[in-house]
Amino acid sequence: MAQILEYKCPCCGGAIAFDSSLQKMKCPFCDTEFEMEALQSFDESLQSEIPDQINWDMNAGEAWDPAETAGLRSYVCKSCGGEIVGDETLAATSCPFCGNPVVMMEQFSGGLKPDYVIPFKLDKKAAKEALTNHLKDKSFLPRIFKSQQHIDEIKGVYVPFWLFDADADVYVRYRGEKVLTYRQGQYDHIDTSIYQIIRSGRVAFQQVPVDASTKIPDDLMESLEPYDFSEAVPFQTAYLAGYLADRYDITAEDSVERANHRVKTSAEEVMRDSVVGYSGVEAQSSNVQIENGRVRYALYPVWLLNTSWEGKQYTFAMNGQTGKFVGDLPADNKAYWKTFALMTAGIGAVVYLIRWLFSLL
Repeated sequence: MAQILEYKCPCCGGAIAFDSSLQKMKCPFCDTEFEMEALQSFDESLQSEIPDQINWDMNAGEAWDPAETAGLRSYVCKSCGGEIVGDETLAATSCPFCGNPVVMMEQFSGGLKPDYVIPFKLDKKAAKEALTNHLKDKSFLPRIFKSQQHIDEIKGVYVPFWLFDADADVYVRYRGEKVLTYRQGQYDHIDTSIYQIIRSGRVAFQQVPVDASTKIPDDLMESLEPYDFSEAVPFQTAYLAGYLADRYDITAEDSVERANHRVKTSAEEVMRDSVVGYSGVEAQSSNVQIENGRVRYALYPVWLLNTSWEGKQYTFAMNGQTGKFVGDLPADNKAYWKTFALMTAGIGAVVYLIRWLFSLL
C-alpha cells in the first residue's frame, strides 16, 4: 500500500505542496514559500524530538519511632475532615481550616515522619501586626474584619509539603517572527520573516514544593513562596510545641503531576528568557528529561485565619518564616455603592460646571 506523506506549514499549520513553477514548497493558506533544504532540516528536527521522560525516587520520609509519637495527639475534625496534630500539652483548640472547636484526645499514629521542618520565625504577635497592616487603607473592607476579635482567631500551623529535587534536560522549539515595516512610494510594506528557534540545556531544581494537604488551596500556598530552605532543620517533635500540624493526605505519588507541571513550566521559562530579538515568539514543542529525581517530606510554618462574611468563608495565610501575607478580602457592598454614588455625583457636578463655563463663551 502506498504511503501518503503530508507536510504541515510551520507558519500556519496548513498542508503544503510542491509548486513546480517556483520549484519550492508553498502553503496555499498563508502563501509562505519554503526551500526544500529548509523543510528537510525542519522535518529532521521534528523526527528527533522525543517525549518527556520523568521519573522520581519516592522514598520520602521514614516511619515514626514509637517514642516520638508518645507525646503527640491527633484529632480528625468532624466538620471538614482535616487531621490536626499537636503536642500533648495542647488539650483544646479550634480547627485551623474551618474554625470548628476540637479537643485533642486521640494518640497520634501512622503516616511518615517528616525529613525536615522550617521552624516558625514569626510569633503570633508579629502575625497579628502583619494582618492589621494588611487590612489598613482598605476602603471597602467590612468593619468586623478590623476588630481584634477576628485577629485573635489566627492559628500557627505546620503545613505538609513534598519537596522535589531534580536535574532537567530541556529541549524547546519555537516559531519566531521578525516584522519589518517600511514605506515605498505611496505604499506601506510589511515583511515578515519566520524562524525556527531551538533552545536546549540542563536546569537543576531543588526543593520544589507541592502542598500535601487538600484542606488548603494550592494557589494560596504557592502564593506564600518562597521559603528559605537554608533555615530548615532535621525534624524533631519539639518543634510542634505550641503549634498545630496538618498531616499529609496527598501522597508523594499523587503529587507528581503537579511537581512535573512546576518543573516543566519553570524550565521552559528559563529557555524562553534566552530567546530575544524577535517581534513574536511561540513555543511549538518541548520535552523534558528528568534525572536524579528525589522526593522529601517537610513541614512549613503558616499562620492561618478562617472567618466568614455574609455566609462565605475567607481564608488568609501568612508565611511564618518571611511574613508574606496573602488572601482574598471581602468587600462591603454598601460602602462600595456609597462611594460610587459620591464619585458619580462629583463627576456629574464637574461635567455640569464645564458645560456651564462653555455656555458663557
